[in-house]
Amino acid sequence: MEIMSFEEVITYLHKKSRPYSLLMGNGFSMAYDNEIFSYNALYNFLTSRDDQLINKLFDVIKTKNFELVMQQLDTTLALLKAFGSDDKLQSDIILASKKLKDGLLSSIHKLHPEHVYKIPEKKIIACAEFLNLFIKSGGHVFSTNYDMLLYWTLMRKHVENAIDGFGREIENLDEVLRGETAEYSDLVWGPNIENQNIHYLHGALHIFDSGVDIEKEQYDQSNFLLEKIKKRLDRGSYPIFVTAGNGDEKLSHIRHNRYLSHCFDKLSSVDGSLITFGFNFGEYDEHIIEAINKATHAQNKTPPKLWSVYIGVYSDNDAEHIRSIQSKFHAKVKIFDAKTVNVWGV
Repeated sequence: MEIMSFEEVITYLHKKSRPYSLLMGNGFSMAYDNEIFSYNALYNFLTSRDDQLINKLFDVIKTKNFELVMQQLDTTLALLKAFGSDDKLQSDIILASKKLKDGLLSSIHKLHPEHVYKIPEKKIIACAEFLNLFIKSGGHVFSTNYDMLLYWTLMRKHVENAIDGFGREIENLDEVLRGETAEYSDLVWGPNIENQNIHYLHGALHIFDSGVDIEKEQYDQSNFLLEKIKKRLDRGSYPIFVTAGNGDEKLSHIRHNRYLSHCFDKLSSVDGSLITFGFNFGEYDEHIIEAINKATHAQNKTPPKLWSVYIGVYSDNDAEHIRSIQSKFHAKVKIFDAKTVNVWGV
């Protein structure tokens, strides 16, 4: 299997006049900084502090999913209160929940740039140009990363027609119809869902499930994003992200959340060609391969359908791995040198 350059891939697909979409894995973030964006960095950083209580929580519940652990603690506390358990046990649960939330925030603060404007301008410009290649072709951008680099890039530099599905809804429509001033909701997922082309397949730290709406956190003039995330955690609202588990466990988590399920279904029906960057198709990514194969065989989309997958590789070992699993893909598979992609301008 010949190894192409990224430019050769884009040139070839441009001539085909078909949309091409992007699937990004952790290599996208590691290309920005491979020290702070290693896989499962939040979990590893948190457990490396040797906090016995936090480590015990993850061990007992047998998950690396922060959202699940925090929700189970809240449920346990509610049950204890309902059945009138002793105050000491309830206090222990409250302490465990607080330590986990504080630990999560410490991990985010440690592993992320302080805010979007800490990212050098030239890196943001280069990344925006990279993303524009796919959006302008009519394609989609899919990310399995839970960090905020993609969000920050889209927020800081205009990527034309990049739509993440979030928007504000008028909350007092009857009053507006009578001529009164409109009052708008927080940024909620749904108003722009029909045109959505930015998809966080495993969630992200700025996306929250309030129990009623899926909400997106944003900066304002008084608070940085990390401060606003802390306020949400204190209110019992948790970021949506899938951080661990095998393919079946990840898919189960995805199917139990309407936002994640929608994004997964979009990948399962993507058209044209799919280019992957920083995604190694490891043993826990079978659900992603399943989605790609569904797109290849979409019964109601022939044509259009997914014709080909171009997978970025960094090394000979990476290339050999893709060759060894090539038969799992139902679409045509080609590989390209990921080092020829100038995502962050370096």
